[in-house]
Amino acid sequence: MKFEDLLLEIGGFGRFQILILFFLCLPRINLPMHFLLHNFLAATPSHHCAIPHQEAFVNLTMEEVLLISIPREPDGTFRSCEMFSEPQFHLLLNSSLQPENNSIIQQCQHGWVYDHSQFTSTISTEWDLVCEQRGLNQATATFFFIGVTMGAVIFGYLSDRFGRKAMLLLSLVCSVIFGMLSAASVSYSMLAITRTLTGVALSGVSLIVLPLGMEWVDIQHRTFSGILTSIFWSIGNMLLAMIAYLVREWHWLLVAVTGPCLLSIVCLWWVPESARWLIANGKVKQAHRHVLRCARMNGRKDFALFPSFHLSQALRRMATDKKPGGSYSYISLFRTPVLRKISLCSGAVWFGVAFSYYGMSMNLTGFGLNMYLSQFVFGVIEIPAKIIMYVVVNRAGRRQSQAWALILTGLCIGANVIIPKPFTFLRSVVAIMGKGFSEAAFTTVFLYTSELYPTVLRQNGMGYTSFVARLGGALAPLVFLLDEVWRSLPEVTYCGVAVCCGSVAFLLPETLNVRLPEGIEDIE
Repeated sequence: MKFEDLLLEIGGFGRFQILILFFLCLPRINLPMHFLLHNFLAATPSHHCAIPHQEAFVNLTMEEVLLISIPREPDGTFRSCEMFSEPQFHLLLNSSLQPENNSIIQQCQHGWVYDHSQFTSTISTEWDLVCEQRGLNQATATFFFIGVTMGAVIFGYLSDRFGRKAMLLLSLVCSVIFGMLSAASVSYSMLAITRTLTGVALSGVSLIVLPLGMEWVDIQHRTFSGILTSIFWSIGNMLLAMIAYLVREWHWLLVAVTGPCLLSIVCLWWVPESARWLIANGKVKQAHRHVLRCARMNGRKDFALFPSFHLSQALRRMATDKKPGGSYSYISLFRTPVLRKISLCSGAVWFGVAFSYYGMSMNLTGFGLNMYLSQFVFGVIEIPAKIIMYVVVNRAGRRQSQAWALILTGLCIGANVIIPKPFTFLRSVVAIMGKGFSEAAFTTVFLYTSELYPTVLRQNGMGYTSFVARLGGALAPLVFLLDEVWRSLPEVTYCGVAVCCGSVAFLLPETLNVRLPEGIEDIE
């Protein structure tokens, strides 16, 4: 008897499962608020070099002061990182106070002046992370995703070793602690460290929420559950735009996006441990209690009255020949031929999905709208993409859906390199389509991966693939620095990686309407 057969008896998608999914969706909402927070936390407003002795130019307007102090770009705007070493009065059209001199252009010597009309403060304005320090600004997102990468390894192993629920609780508690410490940062170094640790903690939430819900749901509703859970990511995406619009000071913005984790902690007490994990690890008595609770809540009174002795015996038979969770490690993912192929290919797919998704999500200038509206539109676009994927993955299958969603993401990014800049509307439409395909690829990869690995290795598998994905997420913001080599090089890079990694998905096995594997022998 398999656990899938038991689910048919106790109800594979009833009130019990709906409540579990609802409570697990709350921490899911909180994830994009931190994963995409860099767009607002590290936003760089318009700026120019601070002009010394500005009080000496009392007879000049601000525009005239800038004209004699700051060089212009070819498009007429003032440069952000350079200034004249001496005032260039000859540039005033209505004045000839002194002849043209041989003053040189130099880097900003006295700091910067920022436009605070959109942001009260960001980490860029707090610590002058502009111009030569621009790399540190982009690295803030990289530090966070390095933390997520480390957390994927840590929580992937620990949740298979000590259980899903306990590690999810630990992850949420640590997220609150390090999130609040980030808000209290008094130096860039402190912020970098605390954001890295926040990434470690939130990685557990990202890894555990979906499998914990999926392991209580029957085959018929598995896709629906995965899509439903992912829709709450998009809701969090939209909420981030609204919160960032209302909170323009970066310290309080961090507090605002961390606070909801407290609600998730309160709600988590009701969520049961995965019965699949309990059975696979020989904890039959606890599994027995949760199974009976599920049957009662789903109205399966006949099963709830089933003799406990016989049910316990059935659960023990399921646990027979299952090794304890501690017997498996990440090395187990590569020991057998089929698992090795799955691990290598799924790792490549996850890298491409995360690399292209965060590459698009951290570039909010493609819509011709302000960044708050762009962020909100990105979230709105994701919802119909997920609903469409719900139909597609059940018709075309997981493999085809995963491959083509990622390939089309890359093609849309590449198309915007070719489309001329004046075609603003067309570029916006293509960008919207690319964002939709990107989210479709991300939605599918979570569902697909949770179905590829057996129960005894599922969290190890999710941890490994998430580790590879977060490498992609960590590299994505740094790719923007390549625009100094060639303006379109970042987009070309995102395009090439997405298309190549999408093609690798064709090598993975199909999992549509296939029972979740329990042990390695089910895979091989």
